[in-house]
Amino acid sequence: MSINPDKLRALRRQAGGQVRGTPTRPAVTAAAPRAVDAAAAGPAPTRNTSIESLRRLLGVRERKPAYMNYPTGPIDRALPGEEIAPGLRMIQSHVAFPAPATTLALDFAKRHGEAVDPRELLFFDTETTGLAGGTGTRAFQIGAADWHHDPVHGDGLRIRQLLITTLAAEPLMLQTFTDWLGPNTVLSSYNGRCYDAPLLKTRYRLARMDDPITGLDHVDLLFPTRRRYRGVWENCRLATIERELLGIVREDDLPGSEAPAAWLSYLRGGPSSLLRRVCAHNHQDVVTLARLILRLVDAEAEAAGEVFTAS
Repeated sequence: MSINPDKLRALRRQAGGQVRGTPTRPAVTAAAPRAVDAAAAGPAPTRNTSIESLRRLLGVRERKPAYMNYPTGPIDRALPGEEIAPGLRMIQSHVAFPAPATTLALDFAKRHGEAVDPRELLFFDTETTGLAGGTGTRAFQIGAADWHHDPVHGDGLRIRQLLITTLAAEPLMLQTFTDWLGPNTVLSSYNGRCYDAPLLKTRYRLARMDDPITGLDHVDLLFPTRRRYRGVWENCRLATIERELLGIVREDDLPGSEAPAAWLSYLRGGPSSLLRRVCAHNHQDVVTLARLILRLVDAEAEAAGEVFTAS
């Protein structure tokens, strides 16, 4: 039996076979993926690498706790002075600055006809954990200066500074400051009537201790300084008065606004370098007060046509 060739080709097409004599086109297939050598390609990027790349793109640096910024080697924790009680240090020094030979007229403070024995003056300043005041703010350092005869150094300005390195030592600091005050002590400060004295009174009250400040005379040098020099310079900050009136230029001074952070850093185990600068700042503050009161007495005498050369 013979089969028609055309019908045979049709049957082969239906069966999917190749028809003889008919050119075939190669089938188009997807290229098989090439095997990648894992060793040559390297490890797949990790999540940390991606985060670091994003930070680099965004220019954002990773935030680290403050303690991670401390040096990895031994930390310098040395502080000046001596520890007179657990957590309480006293720094004492002497400046060759003899007391005036006469009493100081308080006319510059609008207390006409009154005068003070310079040896009864106690110039004081505090370094605190904040500038807002209130019960949440405490003094971690009290500095005081008075004219005193030292058996070794002779007459001059005695500077005593109390510094607490633990919170528990605050009552000891307050009691020591009380011991420095007598019934005839005349306090002198720069804005201490509005800030330092009220703050200390609050700390005495919270410690359930007698307040030794309220009954004492207090000569605040800020107000007479403002009356005389307001408008002469850009402001009456103590640093400005030092520079413009007393010719004192501080070197490597730590601003008072940075003192709280320096103390807290030390309490948390940080180095003592910044806290030592706080102590130096406080030392200069109380020395400046002694020089300033003499300059104000001079200025008042000059305005009245008198002569006074205590400064």
